[in-house]
Amino acid sequence: MNFQQLRSVREAVRQGFNLTTVAEVLHTSQPGVSRQIRELEDELGVEIFVRAGKRLTGLTAPGHSVLPIVERLLLEADNLKRAGDNYAAEGRGVLSIAATHSQARYALPPVVRDFSAAHPGVELRLQQGSPRQVAEALLSGEADIGVATEALAGYADLAALPCYQWTHTVIVPPTHALAEEARRGVPLTLGALARFPIITYESGYTGRSHIDEAFQRAGLSFKLVLSAMDADVIKTYVDLGMGVGIIAAIAYDETRDAPLLAIDARHLIASNMTRLAVRRGSLLRDYVYGFIESFAPPLTRAVVQRASNAGPGADFTI
Repeated sequence: MNFQQLRSVREAVRQGFNLTTVAEVLHTSQPGVSRQIRELEDELGVEIFVRAGKRLTGLTAPGHSVLPIVERLLLEADNLKRAGDNYAAEGRGVLSIAATHSQARYALPPVVRDFSAAHPGVELRLQQGSPRQVAEALLSGEADIGVATEALAGYADLAALPCYQWTHTVIVPPTHALAEEARRGVPLTLGALARFPIITYESGYTGRSHIDEAFQRAGLSFKLVLSAMDADVIKTYVDLGMGVGIIAAIAYDETRDAPLLAIDARHLIASNMTRLAVRRGSLLRDYVYGFIESFAPPLTRAVVQRASNAGPGADFTI
């Protein structure tokens, strides 16, 4: 048994049983992948994969039992390497962060700047994606830390810790009817919002579920004319007069976003929790803990380690 055999099995599952893609990911040949898998099966005395001819089509019952063990062995191999690197290359290495656009654009910059200045030997890699892509980057080992509002708490193999709460705000041009009402002190209501076309986040991004839930609870519907992943895109089309924008309050800056007017919507839409996640059981380098605590001071090394080592479903609050 060797690690290449284990990696071939893991990647076969990750790549939907497409051995051509597995070979590309592992930088080897398709016959080589097939051989590694078959040799492991022969050694274990069971078939891990269901086959249709030469194609893999799924996992057998033994395969479902074997896969978590394969994942744990490869995770511990990575941990062993990180443990060595932590001492052999102290203060040097790579920190990979996966985050949604809103977090990468508005929440992370001050922390990234300060961390980079304090750790010149650490190369930072910042990848952006949907909440699901952030989770997948963590699960695959492509990222050390994931930051998002949606989805992360739904993965059993991730320890998702609360960082900070935030609310939504409504943005309109200064001549908009809602802007006039705000200047007169008229409270913003969901009924008032429902009178106008809405521009906001795509489903699954930046607290969109709470926006939908707020209107549903009030028995109201709204006309969505444009959805986007990016608050800057939403602001662009609001400025063009296409509709009323609903964005994360952190994404609005009075100076940068002039002349758009922001109207607080925290009394209408439930607040949101941004979470930072790590893969359960992962050994993190010292500087990773340093970054986490800079981003969310309550998330000390002890707190993160306790969450990482806890079983799925454990609840952690700050």
